[in-house]
Amino acid sequence: MSIADTSVKTPCNRVCVAHPTLRLCIGCGRSLDEIARWTELNDAERTRIMAQLPARLAALDGANAALA
Repeated sequence: MSIADTSVKTPCNRVCVAHPTLRLCIGCGRSLDEIARWTELNDAERTRIMAQLPARLAALDGANAALA
């Protein structure tokens, strides 16, 4: 099995824009470092990150609402 063949898939939805202050992708909620290292992470690390994404995306929504 290659590194790219893992059971935890990417949350990428091709909306790749970093929030200017939170430094998270507004599409998937991952940090720029997490995106860069995604193929190197093991399933446990990916699962941990995936569990954090709903809260991160909610924080991004709140930050965007505050800017409006």
